[in-house]
Amino acid sequence: MTDRYASFVRTGAGRALVKRLGLPDPPRLRRHTPGDPLLPGPALLGAATGGRLAEPVGRILTAAGVELRDQTGTVPPDPTAGGEQRTPAAGAGQGREAVDTPAGDAPTRPARFGALVYDATGITDSTQLRQLYDFFHPPARAVLPGGRVIVLGTPPAECGSPREATAQRALEGLTRSIGKEFGRGVTAQLVYVTSAGDAGTLTGLESTLRFLLSGRSAYVSGQVVRIGAGGPGTPVGWDRPLDGQVVLVTGAARGIGAAVARVLARDGAQVVALDVPAAGDALAAVANEIGGTAVQLDLTAPDAPTRLADHLADRHRRVDVVVHNAGITRDRTLGRMDADRWDSVIDVNLSSQERINDVLLERGLIPDGGRLVSVSSIAGIAGNRGQTNYATSKAGVIGLVDSLAPALAARGISVNAVAPGFIETRLTARIPLVIREAGRRMNSMSQGGLPEDVAETIGWLAWPASGAVGGNVVRVCGQSLLGA
Repeated sequence: MTDRYASFVRTGAGRALVKRLGLPDPPRLRRHTPGDPLLPGPALLGAATGGRLAEPVGRILTAAGVELRDQTGTVPPDPTAGGEQRTPAAGAGQGREAVDTPAGDAPTRPARFGALVYDATGITDSTQLRQLYDFFHPPARAVLPGGRVIVLGTPPAECGSPREATAQRALEGLTRSIGKEFGRGVTAQLVYVTSAGDAGTLTGLESTLRFLLSGRSAYVSGQVVRIGAGGPGTPVGWDRPLDGQVVLVTGAARGIGAAVARVLARDGAQVVALDVPAAGDALAAVANEIGGTAVQLDLTAPDAPTRLADHLADRHRRVDVVVHNAGITRDRTLGRMDADRWDSVIDVNLSSQERINDVLLERGLIPDGGRLVSVSSIAGIAGNRGQTNYATSKAGVIGLVDSLAPALAARGISVNAVAPGFIETRLTARIPLVIREAGRRMNSMSQGGLPEDVAETIGWLAWPASGAVGGNVVRVCGQSLLGA
């Protein structure tokens, strides 16, 4: 569905009106196209005193083709300005590029960065939080449109003292505020990385950085991602990180599910697309488009888990990734809701996931190193009037992640969820105009997301390299003002 307001404000008259009246100004988001560079410009990399991640992060970014700058590093001159390269004094690289120029010309020009990446793991006391200001203040206005801000920290639960845990928890306020301040499609995230890591931790850190810095994460901002220990799985190649993987996507006939099937197939997966028989024609069209297979099955049927397990065992012998996307709404306020509406939503959105997981795990069809990704919703975090059944089911999905992730970690099976906000689909197109516009504008991006935004996030969580990324609920909501 077309966002007419966003289209209007990108015209000359629209820009003038937005500036005069202070109206929401939806930026053009930098989304992923295969072959794109990771960033639109160089990354400024810094670290607090005693930080433990700057060195491996530097290696990861360099290997990914990112041009690195730091506070004291050599900064190349503007190729259009003439002059020779030189090394600036300490701190110069943060906000200005020092350039030798002929007498009388301006000695400096503004630096522009595709990303600001800061290792805050060395901060062990609140008095050291000043280092955040010293790093981020100079280049705060120098991040390119569609740029990225990433802060790396230590999980507060792992900190050696209450003071360190306090300081590390403070990082959440910093990143969420930056996500709301910088504008122009710039996103900001906090990544907590376990201090008791292994090779899988660094692999998970690489997969997370490649996702968060790229256009894949266009509608993800203000999030906290936790990376623990994990198996050392790596993709065949970052251009096709799901090569050789068998992936089940439920609710794949249309909307977010169809987008998930397309993105995962693009990334190399062999997709098994599942939906109810009533959606058979649309399901077949998606499966044919991506070269996958279609399974028509009502997940609420008593024998559905067994039939699905038999199909996967006979055709593929395993399923590496299960994406639980199937879901329904049956909206009414609680006082006007009949029992059938309550029961059907809980059964489809939550209980069917549990039944399918139980059978697939019991029969060993999800191998060690597998991935479970469920679709929750910000309604499960913040609640929503007229959706007590839906919000209950989606909060239950979050509970599934919290309870199942540690139980499966020993087998290297990661369990995560995504929580979409306002996503432009045929369902949101039916929402009354005023409510629809409020949903679009009440986030840091001032616009709705696309099904592809949810799909890209699920893709990252499904990658073999993301084994250390477990127990997360990642909101794909443009940093919605609702919820936490």
